[in-house]
Amino acid sequence: MPSNDARTLLQTVVPTAAVGVIAAVVSGVLAGGKGALGAVVGTLVVIVFMGIGIIVLQRTAKHLPQLFQAMGLMLYTTQLLVLFIFVAAFKDTTLFNPRTFAASIVASTLVWVAAQARAHMKAKILYVEPEPSAPRKGEKTGPST
Repeated sequence: MPSNDARTLLQTVVPTAAVGVIAAVVSGVLAGGKGALGAVVGTLVVIVFMGIGIIVLQRTAKHLPQLFQAMGLMLYTTQLLVLFIFVAAFKDTTLFNPRTFAASIVASTLVWVAAQARAHMKAKILYVEPEPSAPRKGEKTGPST
């Protein structure tokens, strides 16, 4: 993974995990242990899905740059739909509190998207990849005399 991609991933995971910790503490106080567990599971689901999305999007950008924008739109739409399916699938669970699960998914997703937008705005990514130029035949290199 190139350093820009790793930096972007780190700059999105850390704030999302911080929100997950806050959500787990608040949920633990308000809804007990099952509430805290629901918040942790919801945050982990968001981190895994969105992290996979960044990796897929970066590979698409590298191999098929003409599909980057369309792939990004499709990927985010798919991610949001899958997260909605997770909330719907676990709405009647007794493993954890489904309300704290859903709330942490929403909060974590909003923080992830905001952190990713900030990371991309702050990144200094070249839009043209410079290649080292080799001197041509007959071309002098070094100081001219």
